[in-house]
Amino acid sequence: MSSNQYVSHAAGYVDNAGPKVVTSRFTHDDSHTLSRYEDTGGYDGLKAALARTPADVHSEVRDATLLGRGGAGFPAGVKWGFLPPGKNPYYLVVNGDESEPGTYKDRLLMERDPHQLIEGCLIACYALGLAQCFLYVRGEMALAQERIAAALNDAYAAGYVGRNICNTNFSVDITMATGAGAYIVGEETALIESLEGNRGKPRLKPPFFPAAIGLYGQPTIVNNVETLSNLPWLLVNGAAAYKQFGSESSPGTRMFAVSGHVARPGVYETEHGITTFRDLIYGDNFCQGIRDGNELKMFIPGGGSAPWFFEEHLDLPLEAQPVGAAGSMLGSGAIVVMDNTTDAVVAAHRVVQFFSRESCGKCTPCREGTTWLERILARILNGQGRPSDIELLLDIGDNISPGPYPVAAHGELEAVPFPPQQTTICPLGPSAVAPVVSTIRRFRHEYEARITRRHSIPVSATSPADMNPADTSLADPISSDMAPVGADAVGAGAT
Repeated sequence: MSSNQYVSHAAGYVDNAGPKVVTSRFTHDDSHTLSRYEDTGGYDGLKAALARTPADVHSEVRDATLLGRGGAGFPAGVKWGFLPPGKNPYYLVVNGDESEPGTYKDRLLMERDPHQLIEGCLIACYALGLAQCFLYVRGEMALAQERIAAALNDAYAAGYVGRNICNTNFSVDITMATGAGAYIVGEETALIESLEGNRGKPRLKPPFFPAAIGLYGQPTIVNNVETLSNLPWLLVNGAAAYKQFGSESSPGTRMFAVSGHVARPGVYETEHGITTFRDLIYGDNFCQGIRDGNELKMFIPGGGSAPWFFEEHLDLPLEAQPVGAAGSMLGSGAIVVMDNTTDAVVAAHRVVQFFSRESCGKCTPCREGTTWLERILARILNGQGRPSDIELLLDIGDNISPGPYPVAAHGELEAVPFPPQQTTICPLGPSAVAPVVSTIRRFRHEYEARITRRHSIPVSATSPADMNPADTSLADPISSDMAPVGADAVGAGAT
């Protein structure tokens, strides 16, 4: 039975009521240990998989419609099918470089239940016939690195990882790698570049789709931490049981990290596709409303990269299709809530500043455009904004992401569905456009209030050839009607 309270040893996690697929062990203070994991059914999913053929395991995952939890929401079983035959060796890369603003669910999974992630990696490797897995963890996540390293040592010693796993012919090595703190390596090809020892920068697709040309030039599957953490439960209970949770098109559960101006921010495991934003933000089982009794002003539904939503979007389900049609995305599972005390221009600047600093610099529209967006917003906030700055912001955004940018409906303006077009290799540049377009469409008056309207001073120029020598007024550098205050004492008219 859930406590519906924060779990003290799992910082930020709330043990809310509802089905638990990936967080069921979080209430145990030793959930990261091998003994606790085995006592609670750990590695039973691997044993169930090893009793079946790899193709059968792959079919089970495909039948479950397990959607990727890293942002794109692509079905994992379908993604696995993109590996071309006869191209050995293949690799599995785990994207544990969680760095989207507002997101911290994967960190909790790595810290609190590392064996569940390891078991998920093993099941994926078995289903795909892989012998090598690389687990990439964000550089700042020191505790997650320690927990995964200890769990790998214990799993190797217990015979769950390495050669002849569980006395079978199945052998896999799992290598943990740590990043250096770059946001951009959350993009799968940039992560692969980093794993190869290069600076993390995205690769052009095509031709560098990881399933075709990935790590070390070989076919590679890149999966998210939460995606793989679903596999042990799925293999023990089956696709039919998994699809009892959530909606038909988005089955199972999903973790959401809610931050900002709510009464109880935290990480919640919810049923995918049937829970609404209103349930999550206002429900007693979840965030329990807006702080201090304030009113909701806006919220970001899918991490800093997502276009912003407003009160009229609260009844949308937490499902990719309806959220995308309304002009945004669920993304990485991070929801940032802002109440009516929030300054929209300040909030937009904060998000744009992040993307400006995190741009890898490979693509000119992103490298230059995000910097210009940040500088113009800073200029407006410093009281030096120009009347043309609002349209200039939109024009720069259009150079990064041409065409109508995804945005929520407002008044007579219809929603523009997600995703955006882009002139960049990866979505970082277009992500910086989201807060600008979202806030200008809805809160243009807040921008205008910060821009001082200055009356233009008329200036005229006359060439020497057009001057009449008899006209002495043209000879004066300051004419009487344009003379500044004090000119009668110190200017040309002084006697």
